Amino acid sequence: MVLPRLDTAGVAGILGLGAHGLSPKGDVHWNLESEELISHALRREEGRLTAHGVFVAETGERTGRSPNDRFIVDETPYTDAVWWGDVNRPIERSNYLEIKKMVQNHLNSVNELFIEDLACGANPSLRLPLRVVTENAWHASFARNMFLRITSEEIQEMKPEFTILHAPNFLAPKGTPGINSDVFVIISFEDGLILIGGTRYAGEIKKSIFSIMNHILPTRGHLPMHCSANIGENGDAAVFFGLSGTGKTTLSADPLRPLIGDDEHGWSEEGVFNFEGGCYAKMIRLSEEDEPAIFETTRIPGSILENVILDSEGVPDFNDSTLTENTRGSYPIEFIENRVPSSMGGHPHNVVFLTCDAFGVLPPIAKLNPKQAAYHFISGYTAKVAGTEMGVTEPKATFSACFGAPFMPMHPSVYGELLSEKIDEHNASCWMLNTGWIAGGFGKSDRIRIKWTRALLNAALNGSLNDSPMRIDERFGFEVPMECEGVPSEILDVKGTWNKPEDYDNAAEVLVSLFQENFELFSEDAGASVIGAGPVLLTQNRTTHE
Repeated sequence: MVLPRLDTAGVAGILGLGAHGLSPKGDVHWNLESEELISHALRREEGRLTAHGVFVAETGERTGRSPNDRFIVDETPYTDAVWWGDVNRPIERSNYLEIKKMVQNHLNSVNELFIEDLACGANPSLRLPLRVVTENAWHASFARNMFLRITSEEIQEMKPEFTILHAPNFLAPKGTPGINSDVFVIISFEDGLILIGGTRYAGEIKKSIFSIMNHILPTRGHLPMHCSANIGENGDAAVFFGLSGTGKTTLSADPLRPLIGDDEHGWSEEGVFNFEGGCYAKMIRLSEEDEPAIFETTRIPGSILENVILDSEGVPDFNDSTLTENTRGSYPIEFIENRVPSSMGGHPHNVVFLTCDAFGVLPPIAKLNPKQAAYHFISGYTAKVAGTEMGVTEPKATFSACFGAPFMPMHPSVYGELLSEKIDEHNASCWMLNTGWIAGGFGKSDRIRIKWTRALLNAALNGSLNDSPMRIDERFGFEVPMECEGVPSEILDVKGTWNKPEDYDNAAEVLVSLFQENFELFSEDAGASVIGAGPVLLTQNRTTHE
């Protein structure tokens, strides 16, 4: 598949580089398309081609995001709404300005710069014009894959609201005030500027703009979401939230439901819309049989592979994690045939939270009311199992607020309340889908069969599960269907799948207590109705779980 040319090569935006404090000595390449950028990347020896003509790069020491090196400039009133803490670290403006000058000097000194004028947000009324200035051609091509590509006419009239100065080959001097290492990602809302230095991991480009959208949209009454989305034949949109390993990509990739987007969306007054113009998929253990659409993109020139190992014939070995488990591929969304061309849909009929519960407590599916949805959205629960990390010998609860805490500048309750309001206003159904274990939990049973999970999901999306008789879970308070076509009814009664009911009660009390302890972080700002929608302990003398 070849993308249509947009005739943007060499076109410069209305705003010159001087507006960013740049007066480069080297060559400047404006708005080149993918083929030209990859040609420059090969000339500059930034990577190599696979046997299929796809560019592959290595990112060095940093093969994932650097959350401890991400900062937001403390600038009143722009950051009054920021929830400062471990996720959102402040940096003084004076320190930021010093680092900004270093980055400008570095970019002015390199032999070549590559500039891409792009946009974020498929909804034209909420679109964020942006610019990426980088010293690497392949990073410019990555940005072109991931953001919305615009025409030369749009470029000539566009003034970027945010600009990324991307200096992956610049390491901050040791002891630079305000930062933790020689790597940094710094956001200035006042200046509309993002500084990225010292890391070649391309995901920092994508996620920095996601953080911007997460700061802007709530102030306008719109909900930014770290989720995938698809749409049914009747125009019924669905969104899927979930942390890594819960099945978000697999379950949202449905041959009968075209893809709106795979990772970042907004929910506005008009409906759901994709932020991005591309996808950034994990490649590790990718197979043609299980994910044919994504696999096909790895054969199309224009895609970019990160840290993927090639065999002696130049063919990607997706099972090789020599460099990292976080191997990645970026590609324009046009490379997925079963997609919504506009990257927009109506108001979601269904909101799905995916969790892999290793404790064996949560039912395979449950229906949540709007306040319960806000509580579990803020909680962002899944579980790690033995073997996934050193020292993990029992199921370990993992909570990531809003299923994307590292990218949320505001307090999670802001996003939770917005979600609750949207669900209530548009009468959307909210479901929690457990793709993990029941029947004793991890180590005592197999993971829930994917065919049962798909049957439950399909029944939820087509509305037939709403007609099922429901029971109320005594601890979590949500509704649990008692039957579903194609699914054994006995697995829907989770307690009944355990050999000893008292063992289930102990495990359930442990999980409830973990939910409660986690939510204490948000109790000061979350509303009483949301706090009250959380699970309750039924016994005082519960089994402890360290």
